[in-house]
Amino acid sequence: MKTTTFISAIVLAAVAVTGTSALAKGPRPTFQELDANGDGQVTQAEIAAHRNQKFTAADTDGDGQLSVGEMQAAAQTKASERVTKMFEKHDANADGFLSEDELPKPRRASKMFERIDADGNGSISEQEYADAKGKMGRKHKRHQKSDTDGN
Repeated sequence: MKTTTFISAIVLAAVAVTGTSALAKGPRPTFQELDANGDGQVTQAEIAAHRNQKFTAADTDGDGQLSVGEMQAAAQTKASERVTKMFEKHDANADGFLSEDELPKPRRASKMFERIDADGNGSISEQEYADAKGKMGRKHKRHQKSDTDGN
């Protein structure tokens, strides 16, 4: 039961992550995807065309606007693709299930824990947790601001 709950949490996290950024963010395109004419150079026009292609693909009714439903559908498609790739990569015995042993191990988890554990006592207090969450929120807001400044 624990494994099923854990896998469900991963799937929900994938949906949440992709759902909030189905078009604006997500996996960065490869150079080859952006270089539409294959000349080894990416122009602003090619970047704009790539963005337009993503928009058009999500605009399933072709009205030139994205509805909540269209954004949700685009996010669900991305989440499904990510989950499929995750299974392809981690389902070592190809049984269609991920056991706890097959799940990817968090990278740098101990380093992150050590950073949050400001007093180094081996546990995270509520205050340390709040401080870390506040730092992450400020960092996220800086990135959002710099992302929107360029538009």
